[in-house]
Amino acid sequence: MTEQRLYHIGFGQTDLGSNPPTAALLCGDPERAQRIARKTDGVTCLATLSENRGLNSYLCQTENKHTFIAATSGMGAPSLSVVVNELVAVGMHTIIRVGTSGGVAEQVKTGDLVISSAALCRQGAAHDIAPVEYPAAADPYVTVALAKAAKQLGVNAHLGVTASVDTFYEGQERNDSANPHLLRTLHGVTEEYRQLKVLNYEMEAGTLFKMGLVYGFAAGCVCAVLAERLVTEAVNLEVKQRAERDAVRVALTALQSF
Repeated sequence: MTEQRLYHIGFGQTDLGSNPPTAALLCGDPERAQRIARKTDGVTCLATLSENRGLNSYLCQTENKHTFIAATSGMGAPSLSVVVNELVAVGMHTIIRVGTSGGVAEQVKTGDLVISSAALCRQGAAHDIAPVEYPAAADPYVTVALAKAAKQLGVNAHLGVTASVDTFYEGQERNDSANPHLLRTLHGVTEEYRQLKVLNYEMEAGTLFKMGLVYGFAAGCVCAVLAERLVTEAVNLEVKQRAERDAVRVALTALQSF
């Protein structure tokens, strides 16, 4: 633990009060972190810890006085690795990513949640944490808590393997962007992952999981599914908002176990 304010997250241990939290909900989007803190039923924002570099962080409390941090990781694994390192330095023992993703498996529909038990980790940042063959596995207790929370809340959730990749367009086999010329190795990769029973694409979980195992904290991930890659890239904003709220509800319920 450190009392000094950390350079990137902008706060330190002394900013967390006399009963500091040991858990964080981590979002790529700073506005989602802010919504968790300020617009979620049953959550009180005790303090704005920092809005440094767009890495917004808030000290929060649930109705049963359970404190936690709602924090922003930024987009992608390199940014996440910086934030997670500093969150662990100020005392976080449990970190749950609350994100968004695209469905890969046929049974994963828009509006569903995916709870990641492990990740196919195709991320450069993770190579600086551990060798490529080192497993990218979520903490089993966090994963079970998330699955139980989804069942308790009646939320449609899928449990399994996530593909964590570094790029949103090329890495997820999107060829309708500014670069329509995918590398040969990426042609057909989505279908290949589907055959490997991968559930969804996202951009952070694999590195988070490796960091959890190496650093010694409990890592988990729950993502809202915003598009079905078999069908369309279009995002329904109403469904997006509902799915994001469901992901937050599941993560908050799971936190009560720790």
